[in-house]
Amino acid sequence: MRSEGTQKIIPTGARASRASGAPATKTFIALAVGFFVLGQFGGLNHVFVENLAQINPAVATGEWWRIFTPILLHASITHILFNMWALWVLGPQIERGVGTWPFVSLFLASAGIGGAFAFYLGGPLSPVPLVGASGAIFGLFGVWLSWAMHRRNTIHGRAMLRQIGFLLLINAAIPFLIPNVSWQAHLGGLIAGFAIGEIWSRLTGPNIEKLRIVTGVAVAVLAVVSVLI
Repeated sequence: MRSEGTQKIIPTGARASRASGAPATKTFIALAVGFFVLGQFGGLNHVFVENLAQINPAVATGEWWRIFTPILLHASITHILFNMWALWVLGPQIERGVGTWPFVSLFLASAGIGGAFAFYLGGPLSPVPLVGASGAIFGLFGVWLSWAMHRRNTIHGRAMLRQIGFLLLINAAIPFLIPNVSWQAHLGGLIAGFAIGEIWSRLTGPNIEKLRIVTGVAVAVLAVVSVLI
């Protein structure tokens, strides 16, 4: 591991166990896989969708938590495989770089802003249930893109840009291949992650981890407020 600026970057070629020191990443993956198995093979899919999917008319009536809870649900095996692969590739490196709780705040804030974008750009009256962790994962793309842009004149920075470009290309195609996956949520999550990454890159001092958490929480609250007004 080496430190660049205020962020600790894990080289993409590191041979250490990918998930070591990344409990939040492993927890999010376990939750998503658990809900998928229970939904597909335990007969609970309808219950999960009815109560946890983003259904915009329900959000409009005040059920704001629905902009976050779709991260637990996925529409198909292909959907969850794509998302969990991307989370497995990016999550541990970011989590080890910024800390577990800042990572959690980033993930949820990106999910929330992605949900808000899907609410407004997808139509507040649209009854189509939206599921998937894609908005949150695009937040990871966003913060990774921010880091790479700051280091674009270095060999490592250019390698980061190539990696993020490849992952973005694959995940950008998902809404065209899988039903009920929102490109609006992808866009919102990407913007949120990039903005948080830019703010994080300017933070310094002994309380930097707490400031990172506050940043993520503030963005998540902004997402909630935006769908309640």
